[in-house]
Amino acid sequence: MRIISLHKNYRKVIAKASDGNRKAQHELYELFAPKMLSVCRQYVKQDEIAEEVMLNGFLKVFVHLSSYKFEGSFEGWVRRIMVNESISQLRREKDLYFEDEEVLEYSQEHASYLETDLEVAEIQRLIDSLPDGYKTVFVLYAVEGYKHSEIAELLNISENTSKTQLFKARKILQKLVNQENKQQYGTQ
Repeated sequence: MRIISLHKNYRKVIAKASDGNRKAQHELYELFAPKMLSVCRQYVKQDEIAEEVMLNGFLKVFVHLSSYKFEGSFEGWVRRIMVNESISQLRREKDLYFEDEEVLEYSQEHASYLETDLEVAEIQRLIDSLPDGYKTVFVLYAVEGYKHSEIAELLNISENTSKTQLFKARKILQKLVNQENKQQYGTQ
């Protein structure tokens, strides 16, 4: 009976790639590119630009691969580079803007959970329709799992601005999902 390893140890491939082995770099790229393109696409609306961001991210991965210390998951390390590269792209395009807004009292009770039959592509389209500041904070918090303190540091904003952006993003998404559900079920 042959035992199949479910979790491959990438240590050898990473070490080879770190030494400039193109085959090992290609292997890492092939393994992680689909997921990392999805990560970049969550922040960047245009597919072509998201792909360019991902490629720039992989360039940074390979340039800085020797700094990976095998602490935590390699995928998480690569993902963080992709998130940072996506945010840098938004800044270069000057699409990332945060209004100084009033501080809204934010708590978990303000979080509303949506029940919807919308497909993933439709949900992504709704998220893409958010202003980039709202969208970026929403994705960092709701999808990536960052805390408001981490988001604030990453985006150079206050924690309260992060909380306000998230609150408003959720409010807009709630409205959009409700509209989509009404259209889908013909109750408009």
